[in-house]
Amino acid sequence: MAEKVVIIGSGPAGWTAAIYCARANLNPVVYEGAITEDNRIKGTLPLGQLALTTEVENFPGFPSGKLFEFLGSALPAERQPYWVQDKAPQPGHGITGPELMDLMRQQAVNFGTRIITDDITHVDFSKKPFKLHTLEGHVTEAMAVIIATGARANYLGLPSEDKFKNRGVSACAVCDGALPRFRNKPLVVVGGGDSAVEEASYLSKFASVVYLVHRRDKLRASKIMQDRALSNPKIKPCWNSAVDEVLGNDKDGVTGVRLKNLVDGTVQELASSGMFCAIGHTPNTDFLKGQLELDEKGYILWKKAARTWTSVEGVFAAGDVADNYYRQAITAAGSGCMSALDAERWLAEHGEL
Repeated sequence: MAEKVVIIGSGPAGWTAAIYCARANLNPVVYEGAITEDNRIKGTLPLGQLALTTEVENFPGFPSGKLFEFLGSALPAERQPYWVQDKAPQPGHGITGPELMDLMRQQAVNFGTRIITDDITHVDFSKKPFKLHTLEGHVTEAMAVIIATGARANYLGLPSEDKFKNRGVSACAVCDGALPRFRNKPLVVVGGGDSAVEEASYLSKFASVVYLVHRRDKLRASKIMQDRALSNPKIKPCWNSAVDEVLGNDKDGVTGVRLKNLVDGTVQELASSGMFCAIGHTPNTDFLKGQLELDEKGYILWKKAARTWTSVEGVFAAGDVADNYYRQAITAAGSGCMSALDAERWLAEHGEL
């Protein structure tokens, strides 16, 4: 028998959609993703991009404070952070990305959401019920589908970069830039497009200096964004340069970067407490294989104004998989709510409830 709603993805959008669907008695199933080495390397393990971040200061409702008692009572023992299990409260500790995602996951479970730790590898949206094929070889049928698989940040691919992720290496200035480790410190932004310039401009509010590292001798960003960056006294461009290695240690995390000049081959080291990659994102839509209409970057297109409807009726999209502009946890959660309401109303209109 076909499921009423299947949700693919396990970030803020997916869990919010699950909470709303479960409370509406839709008995949702969430495919949270498989725990595989391939997913670890790509950054697509269960719980989404927030599971790869440290403290989250901009999600409403979780101010920094004593979360020890709350996390200890809200999460089952096997999903509690180590400092709760060890009964070693950290008074100044704000909510971390993994903790926030585990809380969202648990809230969905509390309302009856069923969770399957597997990947959807390909789908058939050509007829109803929709067919979803998994990595483990199973096939699930669904009357409605919510896709919330997110988008993964593009990184340079350096081993040293991977070593210092969450310890000074980031792909989101808005998420991490205001953290104490970056305040009044030199920082590096890699990229030359609008995103890189926006990240550098944002970080200039906190950093002592922002080095904007770009492979060419001029930016690709829009003219107004270029003018804004190049006129900012805190932003120092490093032209014709590429990051050769991220420098750091176990105690301090990132302490600098080594740059290579792509014209003359010279190498220099810059002291820095953080490196922010702003070289784009890749939406996790490979599994769709032409089943839905995407934009030129691979993001799912919403086909109805102010709705989460895709190009196939009964299939909805939420979060960063359909949002290449905001890419925030709170906006993803909001569209997750929208997708659940859209799915519920669509099912009701078609006599599936």
